[in-house]
Amino acid sequence: MSNFLRPQYQNLKPYTPGEQINADYIKLNTNESPFPPSPRVGEVLRSGIEERLQLYSDPTLGELHRAVAAKFGLTEDYVMAANGSDDVLAFAIMAYAGGGGTVVCPDITYGFYPVYTNLFGAKLVTHPLCEDFSVNADDYFNAPGTVVIANPNAPTGIALPLSEIERIIAANRDNIVIIDEAYMPFHGDSCIPLLVKYENLLVTMTMSKSHSLAGLRVGFAVANPHIIADLNRIRYSFNPYNLNAISIKAAAAAIADDEYYDGCIAEINRTREWVTSELVQLGFVCTPSVANFIFAAHPAIDGGELYRKLKERIILVRHLDTPRTRGHVRISIGTMGQMVRLITEIRSILEDKNA
Repeated sequence: MSNFLRPQYQNLKPYTPGEQINADYIKLNTNESPFPPSPRVGEVLRSGIEERLQLYSDPTLGELHRAVAAKFGLTEDYVMAANGSDDVLAFAIMAYAGGGGTVVCPDITYGFYPVYTNLFGAKLVTHPLCEDFSVNADDYFNAPGTVVIANPNAPTGIALPLSEIERIIAANRDNIVIIDEAYMPFHGDSCIPLLVKYENLLVTMTMSKSHSLAGLRVGFAVANPHIIADLNRIRYSFNPYNLNAISIKAAAAAIADDEYYDGCIAEINRTREWVTSELVQLGFVCTPSVANFIFAAHPAIDGGELYRKLKERIILVRHLDTPRTRGHVRISIGTMGQMVRLITEIRSILEDKNA
């Protein structure tokens, strides 16, 4: 750290991304899709778009906004796309909690919520997850500030029923309630239909997981047009060209290809159920994940040790070293072949430990 960094930033604890290793690892640590993007994305990349890259991208993001709006049966003024849903979350926390406001979220959840809270000078209030790692909706009634809940939650993969989400929104009419639906496509019970009833609801989504576009960095917000106007005020004050021309066109093409992605999601969900069953047979305890990952712990081996031993076998999983999660690993769902290899290696690790 230099002597020039402003005092308010000197104690920032940055978000720690999952390892990105350029080697022949089976990569099950960052919840990426094991499948390539839709063929329509390839068509965009072969369309000669590079001939226009000397020009700025469209700051209105019109093509992508129209595609997202059409998917959800909304008008364009309900949508704002950005450079990943992380951008949306940053803009929203800045807009509705920055400079002394309050963010309320679970104590075990996506790591960027507390990072942005600290970065933008807000206060953080956390509620512990229940013993079974689920969210207790009652904890978020009449919250003292902006509520942020990932549904399904990460790293647990557990989803609150839509009825419970609605209870939280209804109990916070004077607060913005952000529902981060990064993993909702694997579950299917989005709260976007509630937008017609609640002006305080802001839904964030990403195309990194379900749409195989992690490398293009595309996410979006869906909310009442007044909320979208707020977010655009922040976006245009920060970087109106925050999505490049390739990402705009490729994401618009991808989001229109439901047939392709529905097939990929169905395969990921089938594989998740198979892997969960295999892990349970090996003695693991797994949360009831409805996302594209599994949160698992074994009584005979610490999560950190399992992570290291799998890494020695050229398999990456995620270990979060906090008091309540250090016994667990989070395992992204890969191809069936990759997951068979994972189960084989875990079985071998457990056998060696018991020898």
